Amino acid sequence: MTRMTLEAEESRLLEGARAADAAMRRDLAEWVAIPTGRGHVEGVEAFRERLAARLGGLGAVRRDVAGDPRPDWLLPGGAAEATAPATSLLERAGEGVRFLLVGHLDTVHDPRGPFQQLTSLGGDRASGPGAADMKGGLLVAIVALELLEAIGEPVAWTFALNADEETGSFHSAAALDAAARRHDVGLVFEPALPGGALALERLGAGQFRIDCRGRSAHAGRDFAAGVSAVTALARCLLKVAELPDSERGLVANVGPISGGSATNIVPDHATAWGNVRFRDEAGAAELGRGISALATAAGAMPAVEIEYLANRPAKPRTPQVEALALEARGVAEAIGIELPFAATGGVCDGNILQAAGLATLDNLGVRGGNLHRLDEFVELDSLSERAALAAILIRRLRRRR
Repeated sequence: MTRMTLEAEESRLLEGARAADAAMRRDLAEWVAIPTGRGHVEGVEAFRERLAARLGGLGAVRRDVAGDPRPDWLLPGGAAEATAPATSLLERAGEGVRFLLVGHLDTVHDPRGPFQQLTSLGGDRASGPGAADMKGGLLVAIVALELLEAIGEPVAWTFALNADEETGSFHSAAALDAAARRHDVGLVFEPALPGGALALERLGAGQFRIDCRGRSAHAGRDFAAGVSAVTALARCLLKVAELPDSERGLVANVGPISGGSATNIVPDHATAWGNVRFRDEAGAAELGRGISALATAAGAMPAVEIEYLANRPAKPRTPQVEALALEARGVAEAIGIELPFAATGGVCDGNILQAAGLATLDNLGVRGGNLHRLDEFVELDSLSERAALAAILIRRLRRRR
């Protein structure tokens, strides 16, 4: 790889990131040990306060936006959530381009399970809950801002910290959308794709529920009088299975499923929840029509009710995003690393930002893998590497746009 020349201040940022490597590894171990998965309010709030204090040390002013409720039907059993976590916006005044940095506090991991600590796997690899997704990314972003502050770069930024990305960002979507409309560049610190790649294109996502009602009866004595909700649901699921089209970026996946209480009772209720992915609004509408068509008319037996919500728009590869990515690749080449581009079916808060009109780069966080698994890992040498990448990128974008 041909290494481009760094300006003197950019070299200072690179040197600062390398000097911060040991401290970053210690911080990551501490952060990973704070349980923030599955609605663990105490852990989430403790972690929020820690990050807010660190950003406050850079002069950021904090404002918390109350979380919006999400539809009850998204939750098995229709149970209401105990809390709707806030989104914290930490804003630092500056000059020129306004940057919106986004990271989520929550993970998917059981706060009471066995996977609780950052553990060395040998070499530069370590395993821990949220180490890559995305506590490592949060650390990369904060250190990048600290490096810029250390050289006196007067960047205008807001750091958005939400706590429900792993469950769909229903609570924080409105706050993220509003913040996006006040900024010029979006930077999301989700973990890098394989090979350290940035995602320039993401599918959109939505949720659905199929709720079937039948008539209960004794399976032996009065089977003919019963109407099985489970059978009705099964017929619906076969129709859902006809909707996906991989070549067109259409996905419809079902799970979990619930129905029946005993084998000798004709079940009067059955429900399935599912997820859809799509490449554009037309795809979202097509999947919505296909799933909504399963609903029955009033008074039907069995009865089928449908809920459908396309909550995260697709994130297409636009000229504006490509320009940001090429700028990032130029920085990567200058510091001696590769930065490939890719597309993914996964979604993140970058989908929300870009749908609000903000050109957004995703996957600026650490290199790692096995996300959402008990062997999730992070490449520790990517901590300082990606912090340097982010800091120099922000400086260049501020000065060139």
